[in-house]
Amino acid sequence: MNRLSLQDRAKILGMLVEGNSMRAASRMADVSINTVTKLLEDVGFACGVHQDEVLRNLSCKRIQCDEIWSFCYAKQKNVAPEKAGVLGYGDVYTWTAIDAETKLVPSFLVGRRDAHHAEAFVADLASRMASRIQLTTDGLKLYINAVEDAFGADVDYAMLVKLYGEPAGHSAERKYSPGECCGTIKGAVCGNPSQKHISTSYVERQNLTMRMGMRRFTRLTNGFSKKIENLEHAVALHFMFYNFGRVHKTLRVTPAMEAGKADHIWTLAEIAALADAYPRPKSN
Repeated sequence: MNRLSLQDRAKILGMLVEGNSMRAASRMADVSINTVTKLLEDVGFACGVHQDEVLRNLSCKRIQCDEIWSFCYAKQKNVAPEKAGVLGYGDVYTWTAIDAETKLVPSFLVGRRDAHHAEAFVADLASRMASRIQLTTDGLKLYINAVEDAFGADVDYAMLVKLYGEPAGHSAERKYSPGECCGTIKGAVCGNPSQKHISTSYVERQNLTMRMGMRRFTRLTNGFSKKIENLEHAVALHFMFYNFGRVHKTLRVTPAMEAGKADHIWTLAEIAALADAYPRPKSN
């Protein structure tokens, strides 16, 4: 069986992490869509395993968390009754955390916006921290029990709730216009969080980075994920490139270098080679 060279694999990954769809990448690289799909599956799996192993014992001080919406297979309203409630059909949320100082994304999780996934996400985040942190989330109540279960009293935790007014514009324009933020409410939930550091600005900006870097997160297109497994692989690849291979403009190094988890800027060829180091289990 023919196999793409490392350089060709790196070229295709570069197309994917810069926001191109899988079919666009297959056309530009002149390879079949099945080749691109398998590459995403193999490298995405390896990226997830590598980050799970390396992003441990982190010296982060200020963490912000949020959830970003997407969907798989079909919009929630179009999901067939027999598929209703099945993960991977309809609404899917990606839980993300970011360190405000190093801009590292230490933890992410693709799933539902429910208590089970909130608890799994926050527990994973807590397991990666080396010391006490200040944590800020939005006003989603699911975080309260999840943070208490994962951190106990060993955290300075605050919520920030943004208040929005009606979207600007007229008629159909308003459908695509965000509401105007007209105020915020800050509140300490646990410990003694510093008021000046209660913010979700960095993690909200990360949401924009995700929507620009992954075609399946772009709104109003047909590039959405058809399988949740491929969404998970795409998210793992995105954060591998973001953490290890992309120089942050304000840091002038990658987030992983700033956090002391890498000593150089990873190339796309190095990321592609992870698939050889962490082979994906063959499905039955």
